[in-house]
Amino acid sequence: MENSTVIVKSFGKILPKEKMNTRSPYPHQISAMKNLDLINTNKQYSTLVVLPTGGGKTYTASVWLLKNAINKQKKILWIAHRKTLLDQAVESFQQYAYKDFIPNISSFQYRVISGDAEHDKTINIEKSDDLLVVSKDSIGRNLKNIDRWLKDEEEVFLIIDEAHHSTAKTYRKVIDYIKEKVPYVKLIGLTATPFRTNDNEKGLLSRIYKDGVELGDVVNNDIGIAYNISLKELISKNILSKPIFESYYTDESYGRSLGIKGLESIQNLDILPEDIQKEMAQSAARNQLIVKTYKENQKNYGQTIVFAVNIVHAIQLTTLFKKEGINAAYIVSNIKDIVTGVTVSSKDNEKNLEDYRSGKIKVLVNVNILTEGVDLPQTKTVFLARPTVSTILMTQMIGRALRGTKAGGTDLAYIVSFIDNWNEHIAWVNPDSLFIGENEFVDNVAERVQHELRLIAISKIEEFAAILDNSVDTSKLEQIDFIKRVPIGMYSFSYIDENGMESSYQIMIYDSTKKAYEEFINALPEVFSAFSCEDEYPSQSILEKMEAQCRDTFFLGDMIPNYEKKDVIRLLKYYAQYESTPKFYLFDDIDRDKLDLGKIAKYIYEEDMGISKKTEYINSLWDEAQDPILRNFFGKKLYFKSQLEMEIMKLTDEDLFLKEDNVEYGARPLEDLTLHKLGKINPDLEKKIRAEVFEKSKDKEGYYTCAVCTKKAKNRIYFQIDHIVPMNKGGKTKIENLQVLCRKCNGIKSDIEVI
Repeated sequence: MENSTVIVKSFGKILPKEKMNTRSPYPHQISAMKNLDLINTNKQYSTLVVLPTGGGKTYTASVWLLKNAINKQKKILWIAHRKTLLDQAVESFQQYAYKDFIPNISSFQYRVISGDAEHDKTINIEKSDDLLVVSKDSIGRNLKNIDRWLKDEEEVFLIIDEAHHSTAKTYRKVIDYIKEKVPYVKLIGLTATPFRTNDNEKGLLSRIYKDGVELGDVVNNDIGIAYNISLKELISKNILSKPIFESYYTDESYGRSLGIKGLESIQNLDILPEDIQKEMAQSAARNQLIVKTYKENQKNYGQTIVFAVNIVHAIQLTTLFKKEGINAAYIVSNIKDIVTGVTVSSKDNEKNLEDYRSGKIKVLVNVNILTEGVDLPQTKTVFLARPTVSTILMTQMIGRALRGTKAGGTDLAYIVSFIDNWNEHIAWVNPDSLFIGENEFVDNVAERVQHELRLIAISKIEEFAAILDNSVDTSKLEQIDFIKRVPIGMYSFSYIDENGMESSYQIMIYDSTKKAYEEFINALPEVFSAFSCEDEYPSQSILEKMEAQCRDTFFLGDMIPNYEKKDVIRLLKYYAQYESTPKFYLFDDIDRDKLDLGKIAKYIYEEDMGISKKTEYINSLWDEAQDPILRNFFGKKLYFKSQLEMEIMKLTDEDLFLKEDNVEYGARPLEDLTLHKLGKINPDLEKKIRAEVFEKSKDKEGYYTCAVCTKKAKNRIYFQIDHIVPMNKGGKTKIENLQVLCRKCNGIKSDIEVI
């Protein structure tokens, strides 16, 4: 084994390609590079380059840096949060390292660093490295390991990929550290969605990126942007296709009991457990829906790439497509599959790709191979037959169909999702959600409403699935006026977890929850102050304590739907990372009256419609071509009809919703219950008691006061309600036995009681 070595791709030397570069940049990429040239006349700067999904921001940045940094022997530190992004960046530098871009050098040294086993470590950084491509957390935890690399450098290019995340604490720490070590830092942020956030976060961005270009001049703006082009502009210039999103709902349910390992596999690795993969792959009904959807719409869909769950799934779907007379093929990794015994060579894959390029194959099924790196501009449609929690993967899958006519692609792109019922709540990425924000592609109110309704529909699947599941008691929900179950808006946000996974969330807000969420959101700075929490990734224990305090402070009284602990924890995680509140999107253009099934049911009841007339009327509502609001909201006709029938039954058979009690239970005074347990039985009473206790502790200036240490504050978040005589010693939940304590005093008292 002496002197034995192994080839690794995590570091090495890049040599200039002797042949000429044949790829011509698009006009918007040329404009972006020209503006970077302008701002690069400054010794130091901090600026953003904004190119939407499919706009080629990695290509633009890497080509410009090859010419302006590598060719001039200046060091580059490229930071991203995810392995895929790091690999993309390095591959772009390797691919475009042409002699005509870097004529002054014979080679340059690169190194890719992250926590991934395939990448290098910060401790191995060498002074001679020219290009460091590093994960945010690896560099954030080991900042001193770049001291030697930075020593004696007068100028460094610092690139932040997905720069809308650079307001996070770790990014800010890294940026500040490098600025302390190097006299002149040229900071360039790359992003598709800089304004997918609220004014607070824009304020943080403006503190990081200060220099921009306007009308050919370098200026200082609120947020410094060297170049910005919207998705809508790229679509109008035919560089990108206009995305049309469609959703089809399967009747399949998965994840009834995933377990901790299964959940972690999905949330941290974006890998479905094998048993679920097998179940999805072999679902005849699900696979038939996928094939049927294509067959019925193939004139619109054209050449289509299908993203399957696994190899078995790819084979099953391909067989079904062929059976229906559709020329299809699959491409998978160059391995022998243990389950199927199928051996697929790279030669087989290449032949199928060539047949697809030539138009012989209409549908190409794959398992995560065609997410990047393969040029298939004629693709008009992608079928998302597998769910993902990764916004990066979703972006890559969508990107397969976004090549516009000027790029050899199509004018329209269909993004078709197949959505299952999941019994465990997992934050699957909704493709529509990637287009929320300033770069919104919709052109008019009707299109925007449709977009918002689709977001709502997907978020409500669990509720609908539960109602159709007889094992779940939904009687309380069913008794509620339907209009109260129509959201009035949503919080939309994303954050990066400890594993580098970017997750996207939408929290629907209803009439009954709006005030509680507003108060909670506004109080977030004080929540973190009260718990002295400054970590970017708070521990689960701290998050649980913060959530419990927030629940007892803001989320009191009856709420429809019920209070969701996981939503509050997600918002806490977001704030911990960005120290900003997420943006709220108001559904002010949605005609909520048209979604009120209570009104529709009342009309059917008052008109005394017979079965045939009722069926005809319901079908006409659902099939309404001019205003498909019901289809967009419910997604499935089955959901719509089941909900409507429930509303009709409320009018025709009121007794149906009254439970027959056949058990005489024992009775216990409410004062013998903890406040928390009391709240589950009578939330409004809990709210009333808490309000009275806090009012009792308030002084003339409006300050609440701890009954032990006399600490004062005007926000309830700093305090907890305590039983003067503990319940385990006979104390009751009565106003006279309740007091306000600060969290510290309450904790000390609890410790004493336990002892």
